[in-house]
Amino acid sequence: MTSKVKIKSLATGVPGLDELLGGGLPEFSFNLIAGQPGCGKTTLAHQIMFSLATEERSALYFNVLGEPPLKMLRYQQQFDFFDDTAINHTVRFVNLSEEAMAGDLNRVLARIADEVRTHEPALVFVDSFRSVVLASQVNGDSHNQLQQFMQQLGMLMTSWQATSFLIGEYFTDTDANPVFTVADGLIWLRQSVQRNAMVRKMEILKMRGHPSLPGLYSFRITRKGLQVFVPPGANQANGPGDCTVPRLGLGVPALDDMMGGGLPRGYSLLVAGPSGSGKSILAAAFLSEGARVGEKGVIAAFERRPSHSSNARLAALINGGQVGLIAGYATDVSMDEVILLLVHEIQRLGATRVVIDSLSGFELTLGPSFREDFRESLLRLVTTLTSMGMSVLMTSELEDRYGDLRFSPYGTAFLTDAIILQRYIEVDSRLRRMTAVVKVRDSAHSDELREYEIGDNGLLIGTRLLNEEGLLGGHPTRKPPLDDPARPGHADPDVQT
Repeated sequence: MTSKVKIKSLATGVPGLDELLGGGLPEFSFNLIAGQPGCGKTTLAHQIMFSLATEERSALYFNVLGEPPLKMLRYQQQFDFFDDTAINHTVRFVNLSEEAMAGDLNRVLARIADEVRTHEPALVFVDSFRSVVLASQVNGDSHNQLQQFMQQLGMLMTSWQATSFLIGEYFTDTDANPVFTVADGLIWLRQSVQRNAMVRKMEILKMRGHPSLPGLYSFRITRKGLQVFVPPGANQANGPGDCTVPRLGLGVPALDDMMGGGLPRGYSLLVAGPSGSGKSILAAAFLSEGARVGEKGVIAAFERRPSHSSNARLAALINGGQVGLIAGYATDVSMDEVILLLVHEIQRLGATRVVIDSLSGFELTLGPSFREDFRESLLRLVTTLTSMGMSVLMTSELEDRYGDLRFSPYGTAFLTDAIILQRYIEVDSRLRRMTAVVKVRDSAHSDELREYEIGDNGLLIGTRLLNEEGLLGGHPTRKPPLDDPARPGHADPDVQT
């Protein structure tokens, strides 16, 4: 009876890449890092190399470019991952430009073989392998020569027990190329300009022996190197549905009563309403109530940063470390990046409550190409957070048309477990604020329309709106008093309380 060969996975040292690869890089694999010029191929290769290279696992980096290795290293050492003590110790650079320019693939292969036999590396990099391909076209029958070269190089790499990388400039993954066939892994980097933003994405087209994640994932190049934004792979829950789950206070007791006792833990809540209706105030109350009962929270603010002038209580909670703040003002951020930032902040604080304020500002923060998939991306955000057990409150800006009842401009009302609607109504030539609980999934809730005010202490919910004509907008409406019976405008003797 034969046992299966177990392939060891190597940690690449690139945040998010191991998850994308399905657990890491297969040891002794033959990989191609491809993409357009300037998309980060060399930086990715160096980041992997400096992370993996050790005394027992040294690296050889063959430079086939016309520029000398010293020029390349001058720029690469600006990154935090670069270790100058590893040069000529655990990491060695070899210039192959002379052999490559001669157009003799056998000569290139012989030089690579000699260097590998001399240093016995466990990691081998050839950059740019595209230069080898172009040089082979100087002589006739280049396709057959390249195919033979690839087969020989692949066999040599296997016999050396080295994990190898070929770095090349390719503009399309549809070319019939023997490199794509022989390679065990294909890591494709893509970039495009969307208006005033540079959008970079990574795709694992192929990774033998590993269940890599399909699809395109955005990444960013910073001083630390590449960071790939892969949402946490937590198992998706079936969704809240147990009516016995604990209820969370929203910070507005009357609104908790309307929801049947508060927001069930682990639910997502959409607060929709026009500008000035108090959505952000309710969101702040939600986090303040959590802090009062010992729960930490995180707020992603995409409109303006909470300050003492706008909400002193929330600003104090942020400064005191009870609420984490993610402020998004860039115009090229991706949904995956936002999810990762939220997850890190949640884990850092041990938070249980999350606020997204607002979806309207969030959409504008995303890069143009990411806005096209906003609806699908929002589903991924909500699913990721609720699968972690988070209770999520999101605000959404709505244009109040007085006669229409709408819950979201994105058609995303079905994504959330609960909806609170805020809107204006016209009464006696004045605009009044009205709120209603539209839904609380798997739970009984009030169907009343109730007037409310915004005071120094937040939202003040009144009693049920009454209207003999059955209409709200543009008709005299019987107005019940709010909590303060002496409030001007409530002296009408016909008002029912």
